[in-house]
Order: sequence, then structure tokens, then C-alpha cells
Amino acid sequence: MHGPFDSIEALQAALDTWREEYNTDRPHQSLGMAFPASRFTPASSPLELRIPAQLSASMGQPKPPPPATGPLPAPSLPAEMAPMPGTAAGAGQPAVEVDRVVPASGNVWIGGQQVWLGPALSGRQITFWADAISLHVLLDGTRIKTVPSRLGAAELARLATAGARPAGPSPLPTGNGAVIEVDRTVNATGLVSLADQQVGVGSPLAGQRVTLRMEGPLMAVLDHDGTLLRTMACPIPVDRRSRLRGARRARSLPPQPGGPITVQRRVSSRGGLMVARQKIHAGMIHAGKTAAVICENNCFRVVIDGETAAVVPRTTTSEVHRYKANATDKRYQARFTPKGR
Repeated sequence: MHGPFDSIEALQAALDTWREEYNTDRPHQSLGMAFPASRFTPASSPLELRIPAQLSASMGQPKPPPPATGPLPAPSLPAEMAPMPGTAAGAGQPAVEVDRVVPASGNVWIGGQQVWLGPALSGRQITFWADAISLHVLLDGTRIKTVPSRLGAAELARLATAGARPAGPSPLPTGNGAVIEVDRTVNATGLVSLADQQVGVGSPLAGQRVTLRMEGPLMAVLDHDGTLLRTMACPIPVDRRSRLRGARRARSLPPQPGGPITVQRRVSSRGGLMVARQKIHAGMIHAGKTAAVICENNCFRVVIDGETAAVVPRTTTSEVHRYKANATDKRYQARFTPKGR
């Protein structure tokens, strides 16, 4: 070919002539002096490939029929990556679960996607729940991380062939009516982190691991054995609760004992305490002690050191919202604690 050319059409005609000569009229030493056109065969590909008209004529092969005007068929996959029966490629590929051990670097690979978990989890076995939309990381059955999935049908099928098991239900809670639980550690100032805000659950719980159960407009604070510590208004909207870190479907609450409720209170330096907004005088002799208050229908029974210190009529209709005693003021603790203990 020589240039310049007068137009794009002239250039295209020269290129077509050169291509036909190169493939049909010039034997190649690398092909055993055969023409390239004689070695051209249709490739197995999910894309629709057609042999150029010039090569079809030189090889004596009939021209393929024109493509159909309807929707393109789903691309075929190799046998080892074919979707499971009854499912379609892409979003229809079933979710899978895969177990992995976190390496020292904290980076875990699954199907070509890297997930950062941190060196603190090195040596721990985690489970990936993966589909074409989401990738969930579970530790001891609890979801600890969720990231967008970059795994397609081919990667999911390859994982299934390599030993991944069919996944169970998604660990992500669904539905706006779901009851959600999360575990949090209360910091030194009585706050826990929820989404992008700090929520106060009470300084007496500082350092404790608590479970926050969100149901409707309320949030219950439970200790490690499921005992109700307090109830408060839930600060997280319903549609955002399922996306909280570590969110899970709530377990059923343990059966609450019947009969009167017993709460703890610390007797003040003036000998008083308060239950359900009602002031009760236990006596200055009990200042600094922890009292068990039995909340009956008509009265409050104050028990200190195993003995009934006072029984007062119940004049309040308020509910009991706090069940544990407040921390003792350091001045009174030093005052009422015997030396040497």
C-alpha cells in the first residue's frame, strides 16, 4: 500500500485488498507454507463471530445467516463454569458460602476479590456468603462486614465447582418490621456507637458488653445473659437498622420471671433512695449500702443485708426503667468502706 489516499473510502479499499492478499495469496513459513485463511476456524466464544466475506469465499464456506432481530441468547459458559440447573447466568446464580482462614496480612481473597479484615483476625476462620450483589463476612455465625460483590456468574460457578457449598438465607436482616440486635461495648462515658452517632446508655454500664435490641420505636439494652437493663427511644430509623455493623435478626427474649420486680438501689448519704420516681427513706444507718427493692403492686419492700429495712406504700404510677444500682460516689465509698479492704 502506498499513500497518501484521496479519501477514507480509497484507504479502506486498499486495506481490504491487502488483507485478502495477505490471507489468501501469500503462504506463510510459520504455517508450513499454508495460507492463513486455511487455518481460520470459528472460535467458541459467547460473542457472535462471523468470518469475513472474503475469507468465506476463499475457503468455500457458505455465508452464515444474518443475525436474528430478536433478543440475543444468553452467553454460554464452559462446562466447568455452567450455572446450576434451574438458574440463569448473572443475578440468577445461587449464592455460595466459602470458609477461609485469615492470613497474617489480614487480606482475604475470594474469587478474585480482596476483602480487608485486618491482622487482628489472622488465624481465625471466617465464612464468606457471596452472591452477585453482596459479599458478607461472618465470624462464628455473626456478620462482621458487608461489601459490594464484584463476583459474576462465572466466578460464583467456579467457586461452587471448587467446593463452595450452597448458601443459606442472607445474613442481612430484611424487612422494615424485622427486630434487629447489635452488640456494642459501652465506653468510659456511657456511650455506644450506632451508625454515625454516639448514643448514651448510662455511665454505670461503662466497660460492659451489651446487646441493643431495636423493635419499633424502642431500643432495649440487655446484658450478656439477656437481662433487660433499660429501655429507651430508638435513635436509628427503621430502614437503616439492617445496615448497622454487626446487625442480626433478634433472638427471642428469655422468659421473664413472674411476680414482683426486684431492683437495686444505692442508699444515699441522707439515707434515701428512689424507685419509679418515688422517694423512699431507708435510714441514714444504711447510707452507702446497696438495697434490693421489691416492687409490689401496692408497696415497695426495701431489703438490706438480707433484712427488711422498710415497707412503704406505693404512691407512684410510673414504670420502673432502671434495674441496677448506680455506681457509688467515691467520697461516700471511701467513707463507708472499712479500712484495709
